[in-house]
Amino acid sequence: MSYAALDERSVGPFLATVPAVAARLGGTPDGWTVREVGDGNLNLVFLVTGPEGGVAAKQALPYVRMVGESWPLPLSRAYYERLALADQAAHAPARVPALIHHDDAMALTVMALLSPHRTLRGALIEGERYPLLAGHLAEFLADTLFFTSDLAVPVADKKARIAAYLGNTAMCRITEDLIFDEPYYDAPMNRHTPGLEDVVAAFRADVPLRLAAQRMKARFLAAPEALLHGDLHTGSVMVTASDTQVIDPEFAFYGPIGFDVGMILANLWMAYLAQSGQRPADRPDPWLLDQAEALWAGFASRFAGHWRALDLQAEHGALHALAKADADLREAAIRDRLDSIWTDALGFAGCEMIRRILGLAHVADFESIADEGLRAGCERRALRIARSLLVDRPSFPGITAVSQAIGQELALA
Repeated sequence: MSYAALDERSVGPFLATVPAVAARLGGTPDGWTVREVGDGNLNLVFLVTGPEGGVAAKQALPYVRMVGESWPLPLSRAYYERLALADQAAHAPARVPALIHHDDAMALTVMALLSPHRTLRGALIEGERYPLLAGHLAEFLADTLFFTSDLAVPVADKKARIAAYLGNTAMCRITEDLIFDEPYYDAPMNRHTPGLEDVVAAFRADVPLRLAAQRMKARFLAAPEALLHGDLHTGSVMVTASDTQVIDPEFAFYGPIGFDVGMILANLWMAYLAQSGQRPADRPDPWLLDQAEALWAGFASRFAGHWRALDLQAEHGALHALAKADADLREAAIRDRLDSIWTDALGFAGCEMIRRILGLAHVADFESIADEGLRAGCERRALRIARSLLVDRPSFPGITAVSQAIGQELALA
């Protein structure tokens, strides 16, 4: 079958031809409820429910949805998303939706319907709290990143897995352009809140800042440490009070571990910094800073625990070989690797915060602030923090130092 974009009328009859999906839904398409909810930048997303259950069907479009056909995009990204979902499920099955069906020709991925889950970003904007969030995200990050890295995977197998994702170049190019390059010059699709013109001009003339961003781009391009989600923000996380699911890994590739860690931390920090504009009469709730700290602590502890628990007699990645017979070396290597991941995470977080304010794809945390003056104030504070994270990383030896800097920034408001 050749590719054809689906809509709310055609998706039901199409899914009815897939036995596994039809059985999960029950009944016939006439009795199914279909809703298109793809409010993201790239794809169509259909939520389909029947008398027996529901599915989420995600179809790639041959262009960037938020821009239109002037920005073509290969349908193959759906293949890499399916590949990543399967690989992530092998290591963190409780944290990703079950994959039910994939159709390469239609660039269609059908997953278990997450219900009553909601998008984390929207929930945080409304002030909701999720007590298990940090632990669940730490679990996802530590499990998927450690067990696809050189620490756990034999060398030949790791190189084969890197090769399997090498074709996802179009999605990586989006990251390269939108995160590391375009925010620092007058790119045609950049936009910013009125009132930030002085910051925009200053950032475009800031050689240390731009050099730091290019250093992070070099890490992104040349450090295939583990399988990354590649777009891990609060819009890619679905939550309930008892569950957390990570979705949308279509940007997946092998890259630096600190990238995924830095992306999600940046989005938690932005959510916190946006609160003074969302609810100006209230003091910002420190819960989000606490969650960021707990996430990093949980990730570091779990990542180290996986390393210590490796069977010393089994074949593992090359980076584990010397430490097999030397416990002191292993502990030093664990500390060294976590320090390296933390340093990378700081830089990537700074890049993410800057691009979400001065680049093309913004975040609802700030965009939901109707008062442009309040929004610009929140974004200005976030940009100052972001610059520090990028240019002055040694000033943040641990995550509590970031929380303190954010608190000091708000105290000056």
